[in-house]
Amino acid sequence: MQKKVLMVMAASVLFASPNVFAEAGNWMARVRAVSIETNNSSSPVAGVAVSNKTIPEVDISYFFTDNISAELVLTYPQKHDVSLNGTFLGTVKELPPTLLAQYHFMPGSSFSPYVGAGLNYTMFSSVDIPGLDISRSSIGGALQVGFDIPVNENLSFNVDLKKVYMKTDVKTAAGAYVTTLNVDPVLLGVGLGWKF
Repeated sequence: MQKKVLMVMAASVLFASPNVFAEAGNWMARVRAVSIETNNSSSPVAGVAVSNKTIPEVDISYFFTDNISAELVLTYPQKHDVSLNGTFLGTVKELPPTLLAQYHFMPGSSFSPYVGAGLNYTMFSSVDIPGLDISRSSIGGALQVGFDIPVNENLSFNVDLKKVYMKTDVKTAAGAYVTTLNVDPVLLGVGLGWKF
């Protein structure tokens, strides 16, 4: 299931246009340093939280027009601490590929803002929480705002802010439901983009 979702997300970027490889300059790759600020809430058991983290991020964008693009956001599995009311419980890794449709308001200008909306698919793995387990996947929405400042014809400076909706059910090791944790992080990224 996880592989199928990833393949669909990647294929939608690569093959959404019949002439996707026909024109140079329609692709952009960005590399960012991203601060993940989790917005934890849990119910019915309150106080479950996943730690904040700073991670590297890579994304690939395809521009269908000067104004409209699709962006696939990628990283590698990141380990987070899990706690209950500040008491350490264990660790979990998460991998959250995200696909966004974007609108660029002023393409080619010295300040090029954009907005985006799309879908996030988070995979949880390497769960090490003694006595507990969690659901291994989450599908949720993602919202984005950001801007590019050109440095030269192909290189740009980028600032990007995303809100990603993700959650997981916490269960006992035997599979009994305990609570639902909404992680719902805000991601602030700064980096560089290369158009090719």
